[in-house]
Amino acid sequence: MPNPELTRLEHLGVALAIGLLIGMERGWERRDRPEGSRMAGFRTFGLIGLLGGLTAILGGDSLAFPLGAVAVVLGIALVVGYWRESSTEANISLTTAIAALLTFGLGALAGSGDLATASASAVIVAILLGFKTELHELLRRIDREELLATLRLLLIAVVLLPVVPNREYGPWNALNPYRIWWMVVLVAGISYVGYFATRIFGAQRGVLLTGLFGGLASSTAVALEFSRREQHGPAEADLLSAGIVTASAVMFPRIWLVLFSVQSQLASILVLTLFSAATTGIVIAAALARRARGYQIQALEVKAENPIDLKMALRFGAAIGVIMVLSRAANAWLGNAGLWSLAALAGLVDVDALTLTAASMLAAQQIAPDVAAIAVLIAASVNTISKIIIPAVLSGTALALRVAIGLTAMLLAVAVVHWAV
Repeated sequence: MPNPELTRLEHLGVALAIGLLIGMERGWERRDRPEGSRMAGFRTFGLIGLLGGLTAILGGDSLAFPLGAVAVVLGIALVVGYWRESSTEANISLTTAIAALLTFGLGALAGSGDLATASASAVIVAILLGFKTELHELLRRIDREELLATLRLLLIAVVLLPVVPNREYGPWNALNPYRIWWMVVLVAGISYVGYFATRIFGAQRGVLLTGLFGGLASSTAVALEFSRREQHGPAEADLLSAGIVTASAVMFPRIWLVLFSVQSQLASILVLTLFSAATTGIVIAAALARRARGYQIQALEVKAENPIDLKMALRFGAAIGVIMVLSRAANAWLGNAGLWSLAALAGLVDVDALTLTAASMLAAQQIAPDVAAIAVLIAASVNTISKIIIPAVLSGTALALRVAIGLTAMLLAVAVVHWAV
C-alpha cells in the first residue's frame, strides 16, 4: 500500500519542479535586470508552483473554494507587482503575470495527482515562453493571405466538419456530406503543409527539395513553373527535369497518405506499388541532379497559390460529389470498364477526387478491392503522363525527353510491381 506522506511529497516535488522550470525561463529572460526590480523570478515561480500544489493537497475534496481564494490573492499580488514594474519600466507585458497564474494552476494540478498532464503542460508553457523571438519572427514572415489561409483551414476543419450531416443522400446513396467534407479537409491540410514547406525551404535548399515540397502541394504547379524556365544547355535541363520528376514522384506517397486516412485496406493493397514508383522517380531525379552538380538556377522556387480558399474548397467538394455520382453510375451501367474510363478522365484533372471516390466505393462494398486499386492507378498514371506533355509544349525537346525518361520509368515500376503482387 502506498505511503500517503511519500505520495504527497512526490506531488509537491513535481509542483515545485514545474515552478522552477517556468521560473528558469522567466529568470533567464530578465536576467540583466537588477535584483528586486522584477515582478517574479526563478525562486518566486518555484514558490508559486509549490503554493499551488500545497493548496490542492490542503483543499482535499472541496478544492474549488481554497483554490479560487488563493488564486485571487495571488492575482492581487501580481497586479501590485505589475504596477510597481510599470512605474520603472516603459515597455512591459502581462506575460510574466499570466505565466505565474498558469504556474499556480499547474502546481495545483500536480498536487491533485495528475502529474503527467501538469508536467507536460509546464513543458509546453516553458517552450512558448522561451521561443518568443522565433515566434515573433514567424509572425513577421507570414503575410495576410497566409494568416487567412490558416484561419480558413481551422474553419473548415474545426467549425464546419463537426456540424455536417453524416448520412447518405442521392442516387445509389453516393453522397455523404460528412465524408465529402472530411476529404476536403484532408486534401486541404496536405496542400497547406506542402505550401508552407515550399515557401520556407524551396528557394534556399535546391531543386530536389523544391520539387519534394512543391509536389506535396501540387506536382502540376511544379511542372508548369519549371517548364516555363529558359534553358541554355544540358545542365539546366537536367536540373529542371530533376525537379519535375521529384514532384511527380511525391504524388504517389501523397495518394497513399490520402488512402491511409480514409481507407486503410486500399492503402495496404497499393503501398508497395505506390512507393516503388516514388522510389524509382527519386533515384532518377537524384541522378539527373548529380549530372548538373555545381550548376544553380537562381531563385528556384514554385510560386504556388495560397493553399486554402473557401471557394476552392467548395469547388473541390462539389467535384468529389460529382465524381462519386458519376463513378457509381459508370460502374452500375458499364461495369468495371466504365469506372476505369472515368478514372482516366478524372486523372487529367485531379487524382485526389478519384482516389477518394474509389476508397468510398470500396468502403461501401460497391466495388472489389482490386477494382478500386486499378482505378486509382489509372488516374495516377494518366496524371503522370500529363506531366510529360507539359514540358513538351512549354519548353522543348531537351527538358521533355529527360522528364519522359523519369516518368516512364515510374509508370513501368507501377505496372511491374502491381502485376507482381
